[in-house]
Amino acid sequence: MAPSLLATAGGLLLLFSFSSAQIRGDSLSSICNPNDGFGRYCPTTCGVADYLLRYTPGVTRDLEKMQRELETIANLTQGAEEKIVYMKDSTVSAQKSSPHDSYFKKSSSMLEDVLRFEKTIIVQEQQIELQNIISSNERRMAELKQLSIQLQQKCSEPCQDTVEIQPITGTDCQDVANKGATSSGLYFVKPVKATEQFLVYCEIDSFGRGFTVIQRRRDGSVDFHKDWVQYKEGFGYLSPDDTTEFWLGNEKMHLLTASTNLPTVLRIELVDWEGNKRYADYTMFRVGSEADNYRLTYGYYFGGDAGDAFDGFDFGDDPSDKFYTSHNGMQFSTVDKDNDKYDGNCAQQDGSGWWMNRCHAAHLNGKYYQGGRYTEKDAGEYGFDNGIIWVTWHNRWYSLKETTMKLIPLSRIAAGGEQQAGVKQFAGLGDS
Repeated sequence: MAPSLLATAGGLLLLFSFSSAQIRGDSLSSICNPNDGFGRYCPTTCGVADYLLRYTPGVTRDLEKMQRELETIANLTQGAEEKIVYMKDSTVSAQKSSPHDSYFKKSSSMLEDVLRFEKTIIVQEQQIELQNIISSNERRMAELKQLSIQLQQKCSEPCQDTVEIQPITGTDCQDVANKGATSSGLYFVKPVKATEQFLVYCEIDSFGRGFTVIQRRRDGSVDFHKDWVQYKEGFGYLSPDDTTEFWLGNEKMHLLTASTNLPTVLRIELVDWEGNKRYADYTMFRVGSEADNYRLTYGYYFGGDAGDAFDGFDFGDDPSDKFYTSHNGMQFSTVDKDNDKYDGNCAQQDGSGWWMNRCHAAHLNGKYYQGGRYTEKDAGEYGFDNGIIWVTWHNRWYSLKETTMKLIPLSRIAAGGEQQAGVKQFAGLGDS
């Protein structure tokens, strides 16, 4: 909590400090009613194995069919052979009893015909029944051989990711832009206090400004109901075309904002379901260390047309609504680590991690509601406003469609013609 807020709260703070039961500042009444992959790679042994595994069932079915047909042929052949043996025995018996009988001669002639037909049938069966299967297998083997040649040719080249990571590195995205990067995409950065580099999405505009994006909501494809470790390390997916959702990670945010002596601006960009866009800027923005539970602090609201929701909001439910829903100075809370100012767990009730007070007037990690509008019933067990909220633009029962949180040095924010008056206060500061 900023010292100025404590001073102005005065006796009001003292009055509520003796209260044994708390209500959420964003409550409806005075009573509390208690998930990194980048694209595809060129084929490897795993890719070849996957193909062979897909090919195996078809071959197995053909072999089983062949076996059944061979068994049928074998049974028919065996039956014919048994019949021939019987006829031979009958012939021998007849010959012994009547060597000159005309019927014997006819029988012998018929036996020879049967033997000749048997041989013809066997040859025809081999040609007709098996030839199709053999031909089919030969075609399949030829196709497999051709594919093997193609894979061999492709994998003889050095394997490269289809997702391109830009070669320029820096301490942050503005440093990357200062070094000559002109296109938005994926870059490795290494803040001064970081022990190793990490991947970020840099949004680089035509004015040479490099924004480091730390949060993105686009379509609800990523579930923001995560625990402390996940919010610490980050989750979601970074993509070179900026089409995915992610939380960069509290530890990375801490390193990005604690590693520079220049004031950092947090820009928040919002899009509603009607396509309208708004933004809000906060200067001297910092995220504390894990030892301080990644506390959020900023100097002041720098401007924008979305309004200052971080300063809290008077919902009309309690005289202290605005004070209890401000976010400056708040520690980060998750479903499994409660650091808010409320007797309950705001993060658990709202289903996601955020810098909670008691509880919020802004909550960009909330539940994604298609279409935007939702009700207490939609909010589930607790019935609180758990959507993607920025109440100084839309009310708490309207969940935004898209949000972006990104960082840039204060000295660069006015390069695009914005916030000229505010930047004059920091004249003389160089680029990061």
